Amino acid sequence: MLKKHNKAMLLTVAACLSISSLVACASKNTTTGGSASPASTAAAIATTAGPKAELRSLQIWQQEDYNTYPVAKFLEEKTGYKVKYDMLPQDKPQDKLNILIASGESYDVITSLGGTEFKALYADYAKKGALVDLGPLIDKFGPNIKSAVDPDALEAAKVDGKLYAIPTKSIPTASTSLYIRQDWLDKVGMKAPTTLDELVAVLKAFKEKDPGGNGDKNIPLTVRGDSPFIDNIVGAFGMPNFWNNVNGKLTPRILDPAYKDYINFAQDLFKQGLIDKEFAANKDATAKEKFTSGRAGIILMNWSDVPVIADALVKNVPTAKATFLPALKGKDGKIGLSANQGFDRISFIPKASKHPEDAIKWMNAKLEKETFKGMAIGEENKHFTFKDGTYTPIQPIFTDERNRANNFLMGSDDKNYPTYWQARVRKDLRLFEAWKFMNVTEANVRVLDPLGFAPYLPDFSKNFQQLNVMVGDYTTKLIFGAEPLSGLDAFQQKFKASGGDASFKEVNDWYATAKK
Repeated sequence: MLKKHNKAMLLTVAACLSISSLVACASKNTTTGGSASPASTAAAIATTAGPKAELRSLQIWQQEDYNTYPVAKFLEEKTGYKVKYDMLPQDKPQDKLNILIASGESYDVITSLGGTEFKALYADYAKKGALVDLGPLIDKFGPNIKSAVDPDALEAAKVDGKLYAIPTKSIPTASTSLYIRQDWLDKVGMKAPTTLDELVAVLKAFKEKDPGGNGDKNIPLTVRGDSPFIDNIVGAFGMPNFWNNVNGKLTPRILDPAYKDYINFAQDLFKQGLIDKEFAANKDATAKEKFTSGRAGIILMNWSDVPVIADALVKNVPTAKATFLPALKGKDGKIGLSANQGFDRISFIPKASKHPEDAIKWMNAKLEKETFKGMAIGEENKHFTFKDGTYTPIQPIFTDERNRANNFLMGSDDKNYPTYWQARVRKDLRLFEAWKFMNVTEANVRVLDPLGFAPYLPDFSKNFQQLNVMVGDYTTKLIFGAEPLSGLDAFQQKFKASGGDASFKEVNDWYATAKK
């Protein structure tokens, strides 16, 4: 999903200077992995005489206080480490993170989100010497880290050949598609569309036959304003992800030959009144309100929203029923649902840490197999039941005590966590069925993000947000007619000159080696 440009992605000059100063100072008063000489790995991990160091951990934002959340107590009991948790703000966490790193705040572990902009910040910190090289520490104190975390993920987290962070992999899922009023389909006597042509026919019926009882106020399809590339529809043009394989080269959508075909299709929907005429101004809540109030027949939606949206819809329209559409086929059989791949979050140790060895020991202890399982989904027959290979949550205690467990992850048991994780979507049968439809029933049409495990790519990372915002804004203007499609060539040249060419070369230089 296209994200808004965040001007705080890059460090300010002042912050950069402060980071450089921090590194010079930190080297005088912090230890690294090379300072210890344990007799063996087992001895290194074993509890030493005296109390363990109290650690400070900076986490991503969540609604509950980490310090009082049940997982914190569980981890303290299992690892022996007492940890004081702070968290980044919900709004502009990058700004706060930059300040804390530059000022030398002595956190022992910092966990940020793992998207492109945060990977860029992390790599910048590493290059400026503000982070601890974790390689020596993991070699001495991290056998669980080595055995649990996917080696490909560890490799992708390296900067200039050195590992400065423990990545927590995303669960590879298709998340967003088109959610349709089944009762509207029933009223117009049609089945769920499976092709673009069938979709157009359904949208026309929704507009002309008034299945919602709203007269000319029916909205056949509504989307958010920051989603001009409509998931599922754009997959039918062979462009499910931001970058897609075109004749062996990873190519951004704006340079894909299919881009013009997609624009023509979306423009036609808009001209016929089949897509929300106000879509460009829609916030997420606006689009959802139009759907749950009974005015819209189809909405672009994440499967995780199903319970809330379904409840709100039925409250307003008691007879309403809704479901996700299957992946739509375009010409030449093109089809695809975008599926995420890469890092959900990354955890690193700043040079200002007072206890880097203990920090690694703590993260390693969290990845001991049974400790990790208990952290992630709790205790069998208390938080979940296990039958026929399936973990089913026990409510309400699972939600009360493990709903935020994923925010405590610093690396995961990548062989088992995808199975454990399914307990989270079984909290509500509607949630599970929505996830299952898009990721099990439709598994063969999911297309993983090809850049998910790409290493830090300087030009790509520097230009990513700016270029995507540029393309998103331009695409929106094309769809509602504020820009003529005849200007596409000129815009493509602007895109290339603004970092698109440099990104294309860098991405494909890496891709050529990754395919071998």
